[in-house]
Amino acid sequence: MSLFADLLERAYISRIERYSGEKVTYAGDSIDGDVATVKTRFAAKRGTEVPVDYRMLKRGDRWLVYDVNVEGVSLVANYRTQFNKIIQTTSYQELITKMKNTQGEFNAPGGSKEKEKAPRS
Repeated sequence: MSLFADLLERAYISRIERYSGEKVTYAGDSIDGDVATVKTRFAAKRGTEVPVDYRMLKRGDRWLVYDVNVEGVSLVANYRTQFNKIIQTTSYQELITKMKNTQGEFNAPGGSKEKEKAPRS
């Protein structure tokens, strides 16, 4: 699970780092029991707004983000689709190998966040 969490974190950070110095506004939230969505908007330099929604779960007294939806694209759903394709065409072990290789490339000296992509199939 930590391998997947690391991959999601790096994917999210690489997307958010594209927006530096832009205004972030709170656009509302909704809570249904232990599940919540917090809506934000990044004001891009070109004058458009980029919606970024955070889906959260309550664990104890803390809210934890489990998915980030950027411009209508869920990071978790995107990875789920890619992972399913890899597992169906090769194997679960191949998926883990690809994820570990991607993690190693990112963490290697001189590794670049711009090179960070989802596992390639």
